Amino acid sequence: EPLPVEEVETPGMTSIEQVANFLKVPQSHTLKAVFYIADGKLIFVVIRGDIEVNEVKLKNILGCIELRLATETEIIEAGIVAGSASPIGISGIKTIADDSITSGANFIAGANKPDTHLRNVNHPRDFRVDLVTDIAQACAGEGCPKCGGKLSSAHGMEVGHIFKLGTFISQKLGALFIDPDGVSHPIVMGSYGIGLGRLLAAIIEHSHDDKGIIWPLSITPYHIYLCPLHLESPQVVG
Repeated sequence: EPLPVEEVETPGMTSIEQVANFLKVPQSHTLKAVFYIADGKLIFVVIRGDIEVNEVKLKNILGCIELRLATETEIIEAGIVAGSASPIGISGIKTIADDSITSGANFIAGANKPDTHLRNVNHPRDFRVDLVTDIAQACAGEGCPKCGGKLSSAHGMEVGHIFKLGTFISQKLGALFIDPDGVSHPIVMGSYGIGLGRLLAAIIEHSHDDKGIIWPLSITPYHIYLCPLHLESPQVVG
């Protein structure tokens, strides 16, 4: 049940970890404020404190070309107290919230005042956002929304990629083609790449011993390598 909002002093506490430890609550009971600059405009992101923002998802949702974290100076110039930013009372800034904020109640959030936070912050009772959507970074152990299975993760090396760019860039560049009826359309674009250096590094990482590289036959520079054993013999040298 949503409780009344209360101010609480948090002297010198500016990170989610510090605030959660000080108030003796799990980080999942806090709301994290993250600020980005998307094509030159400040964006306010609200997400549960124990979750990281997936910037690829965020960039796709915003439809922007450039996305980066805002600097502390840019945050302060917008009238926001860095380290205690609050979704309550924010105006004039596009605000995107991860849907994790709907999975709990009575969160700890910033108060937009130095050394102060708020207890019992709830959406949508206490603040509104422009969009609630999935912008969370998936973590190992999380359940699949379709099959209920658990996500597992492992370290990997990117040796190639495929990006579906659609018509987003071609429309801006005016890259068009004429169809058989004489009508112009933007080109549907894609980006496809293979990193040869990374591919070789991945092969070496997987195929080596304490003496060096063991080349797989499919990519070895030579299929046969002659190694003379008795160089003092004129017949061998010849």
